[in-house]
Amino acid sequence: MFKTNVMRVLDARKIAYKSYEYTPDATLTGGDIARLLGQDAAHVYKTLITTGASRAHYAFMVPVEKELDLKKAAKAAGEKSVEMLKAKELLPLTGYVHGGCSPIGLKKALRTFIHLSAEEQATIVFSAGKVGYQVEAPLEDVRKVTPVETADLVIDV
Repeated sequence: MFKTNVMRVLDARKIAYKSYEYTPDATLTGGDIARLLGQDAAHVYKTLITTGASRAHYAFMVPVEKELDLKKAAKAAGEKSVEMLKAKELLPLTGYVHGGCSPIGLKKALRTFIHLSAEEQATIVFSAGKVGYQVEAPLEDVRKVTPVETADLVIDV
C-alpha cells in the first residue's frame, strides 16, 4: 500500500490510524470527499494555513463544510489579524500542495488549532499529506505527533 509522509510519521510513533484513498478531482468539495469516504462531513477536517499580522504562520483545522472565521482565528492565535496564505506560498512553507495540506509533517512546525467540535468526535479524518489520501485517528493521538489547540474557529451561521 502507498504510504504518505503523514502515514510514515504516524507509523514511526506507533499511532494507529485508518487510511482512505479517493480519486482526486478538482471539482470535489470537502463535503463531496466526506461522502466518498462514507463519513459525516462534521467528522472530516481541512487544514488551512494563515499569516498573522506579526508575519507568523498558523495552521487551522475546521470541518470541511465550515468556513474559517479569520477574526476568531486571530483571537485564538493572539494576533491582531490573520489572512489566508497565498497559494503560491503554500508548498515552499509547508511542503504540501493545496488540497493535500496536513497538520502532521509540515516542513516547518506551525502553531496549530482545531475547531472545538473535534473534542466531541471519537476520531477525526484529515489529509494524509497528499491529494487523494486521508487518515483517521483520535485527536489525542494526533496531539502525540503535533501540538493542537482547540478554539472556536468557524463562522456562525
